[in-house]
Amino acid sequence: MRWNMIVLASCLVAAGCAGSSLAERQDADIQSSLQYDTVPCNQLLARRNGLAQQYHLSAQAKPKFSNPAMGFGPFIPDMRSKAERDTDKATGEMDAMNRSIDRRACGQPRKKLSLGG
Repeated sequence: MRWNMIVLASCLVAAGCAGSSLAERQDADIQSSLQYDTVPCNQLLARRNGLAQQYHLSAQAKPKFSNPAMGFGPFIPDMRSKAERDTDKATGEMDAMNRSIDRRACGQPRKKLSLGG
């Protein structure tokens, strides 16, 4: 029994260190919003809404992270299904798009400038 636990622990450590840990892959889903600043607002809104519809998510979806025991995050292998990984990746993209949309005030009416006091 003890030998089995040692082998299991070794396998978990090896799986986590091979670049496929849950924490590492979840971190990779987070993207910079700066890459979307050059995309016209109407195209960016359409792309975000398309991802939301494709993955059945809210347009304001935020990435979620697992909460492994303290210190074990890099050693827990990513056991999510392909569908879960794809959905989490889309959520990260949508969050980056939303940050760009908010920063540039896309989809909001433009303020009129007044020329007098």
